[in-house]
Amino acid sequence: MSSYVPLTAPDVGFDADGHFRNTSYGDVYHSTAGALGQAEYVFLRGNGLPERWRGRRTFTVCETGFGLGLNFLALWDAWRKDPARCARLHMLSVEAHPFARDTLAQVLRRLAPEPVRALAAQLVAQWPACLPGLHRLEFERGAVTLTLAFGRAETVVPQLRARVDAYFLDGFAPKRNPDLWQPALMHDLACLAAPDATLATWASAGAVRRALSDAGFEVRKQPGYAGKLHMTVGVRVAQTQPSAPTEQPGHAKGAAPFGDKIAALDQAWSLARDADGLGTDEIVIIGAGLAGAGIAQALALRGRSVVVIDPANSADDMAHAGHVAAALTPVIARDDNARARLSRAGSFRAQARWAGLAPDAVPLRCGTVQLERDAGRAAALDDTLRQLQFPADWVRAVDRDEASALAGMSVARGGMFLADGLLVRPAALIPALLHTTGVRCVSGCAFALQRVGSGWQVRAADGQVLAQAATVVLANAFGAQALLRESGLLDPLPRLGQMHRLAGQVSLLPASEGSQTGGTCAGAAGPRCIVGGEGYLLPAIQGQCVAGSTYEHGALTSDISTAGQQTNLDKVAGLLGGLPSAWASLTPGELPGWAGWRAVLPGRLPAIGPLSHAPGVWIAAGYASRGLSWSALSGDLIASALCGEPLPLEADLLATVAPR
Repeated sequence: MSSYVPLTAPDVGFDADGHFRNTSYGDVYHSTAGALGQAEYVFLRGNGLPERWRGRRTFTVCETGFGLGLNFLALWDAWRKDPARCARLHMLSVEAHPFARDTLAQVLRRLAPEPVRALAAQLVAQWPACLPGLHRLEFERGAVTLTLAFGRAETVVPQLRARVDAYFLDGFAPKRNPDLWQPALMHDLACLAAPDATLATWASAGAVRRALSDAGFEVRKQPGYAGKLHMTVGVRVAQTQPSAPTEQPGHAKGAAPFGDKIAALDQAWSLARDADGLGTDEIVIIGAGLAGAGIAQALALRGRSVVVIDPANSADDMAHAGHVAAALTPVIARDDNARARLSRAGSFRAQARWAGLAPDAVPLRCGTVQLERDAGRAAALDDTLRQLQFPADWVRAVDRDEASALAGMSVARGGMFLADGLLVRPAALIPALLHTTGVRCVSGCAFALQRVGSGWQVRAADGQVLAQAATVVLANAFGAQALLRESGLLDPLPRLGQMHRLAGQVSLLPASEGSQTGGTCAGAAGPRCIVGGEGYLLPAIQGQCVAGSTYEHGALTSDISTAGQQTNLDKVAGLLGGLPSAWASLTPGELPGWAGWRAVLPGRLPAIGPLSHAPGVWIAAGYASRGLSWSALSGDLIASALCGEPLPLEADLLATVAPR
C-alpha cells in the first residue's frame, strides 16, 4: 500500500434543525426524510433486494461510506425478516473517518430507528478500535459478516478481494467529496463485480453516471427518494471487463506495489477455489498444532467437514501439550509496515474467533507492557506513536512508574502499554479448536501428496492412503518442507526450501499465594499483565508464571536444559531490574517448563495461501515465534476464500505471505 496516512476522526455535530452533519464535508449523513427509508428505497430496492439474494448460498454487498452504519443495519434487518434469505450475507464497507465507539454509540442511540435499535447495539458492542486496515465483525453466528475497511477509498479499494453482488455507493455529495466518485475508484470497485452485479446510489450527476458506465456498468436514472428528482441504478454489462480509466492508467493493479505479485496471487487463489469444486466435500488438514487447529475451526464454523491428520494419538502427545501459557501482542512500527499490520490483523482475529471457546481456552485480555531497551528508544517510541495517531486506549507510551503500576510489580524501564495483549493457554486452546463440531482427527504421519483425478491423496511412508480430498492444507510446520519435497512440489518454492527449525524453551516460576491472575505485591507474585521486551514474563496461571524464551540455532533436539533456564531467568532479571528474592534463589535445571520447535522462514513471516503449481493444495507454515498471531488469521483467510466471503486481509499483505 502507499506510505502511511493516519486515520482522522470525523468532524461532526447536529445542526440547528437536528440533522447530523459532517462539517468538514458540509453534508448530512443521511436523507433528512429518514435514514431507514432512504436505505430501503435507494440501496435495497435499487439493487433488487431482497429478491436477488434468494436461493443463493452467499451474497456480498460492497459499500462506499459506512458512516453510522444505517445502511448495514437496514440490510441486516431485511435479511432477518426474509424467510427465503441467502444462507450467508456479507457486507464490505469502506470508511476513511470511522467513529470512535463511544461516539457511535451516542449517535446511534439518538438516530437509530426503532426497527434496528437492537441491531445497532450489537454493532456497537463489536465496533473495533479506529486502526487502519480490515476489521471483520460477525453476527447471527457468522451468517452475517461485516468487513470494515478503514482508510481512504483510493488506497483501500484496490487492496480488497471479494466477489461483489451489489454496490451501495453512499459517499457525501460529489461536489463536496469528489475523491469518492472518481473514475479510477469506480474502475477499482468494478474489478470486484460478479457477472450479474448491480449498483445503486442516490447520486445522479452526469459525471458519476459516465464514470460508472466507463467502468463496465449499464446505468440509468430513476425517481429519487423523498422528493429528490433522480437516483442512479445499474447492472454490470455482460461479458465485459471494465476498461482502465484514462486519468490514472494502471491505477488498480499495474502501478500498485506488488502489482505483478498480486496479479499472480489472484490467479493462484482463483485456481484454488475452482479446485475445491462445489465447496461441500471434506477438507484435509495436515498438522494439529496452532496452524492446523486454527484452520480446522474456521472451516468447521462455516459448515465444512474437516479431517486433521497428525502423528499424535491424543491431546497429551500434541506439540503444545504442557505449554501452560504464551503471549499474543501486536507489533508497532513507525511506518506501520507489513509485519505490524499482519500482527494487528492476527490479534484482532484471535480475539474474535476464540472468544466463544470454553472458559479454560478463552484468551485473557490482560494487556502488555512492552519495555524499551533504553531511554533513547523510549524517546523514539513517543515520536512513533505521535506519527501513527493510534487510539490511546489501544496503545500509549508509559514511563517506568506507570509501567510498574500496570504490571503490579517493579519493572526496569518504561515503554508502551498495548491494551489488546492476550494471555493464551496453548495446551487448552488447541484441543478446544479441534473439538469444533465438524472436525475429526486421525493419527497418521503424512509423507507425500499424490495427484489423483481432480483431488489429492495423502500417503504415509509405506504407501497407505491416509485421506483423499480436492483441498488439502499443509499446516505441519517444518514438516511441510519435507512433504513438499517428497511430493515433487518444493522446487518452485525457494523460500520454503530455506525454512529451518529453531529449538526453544520456557520456564515456569512459582508465583506466591493468591496471584493466579497476577499479583499486586513485589517479590514473586507475578505481574498483572504481560511484561515483554528482551524476553517476557506472564501473569500467573495455576500458581506459575511463564518466563521465556530461548532461541537455539542448530539444535538436534528441543529439551528443557539448565542453560536455557538460566537464560530465561536472566531475561526476567533484565525486565524487572533484578530478580525478586523468591526467584533469585531458584536453581536453574530444577524448574519445570516446556520445550518445542519453531519453523522459521526468511524474513520471519509465515507462508499462507494456495500453491499456484498445485491447485487444491494450500500451505500455512513458517509461523516462527508468532504462531498465536497467525493461527486464527490464516484460518479465516483460507476459510473465507473457500466459502465465497470477502477476504479479511489486503492484497499486498496476501502477496507478502504468499508461498514462494
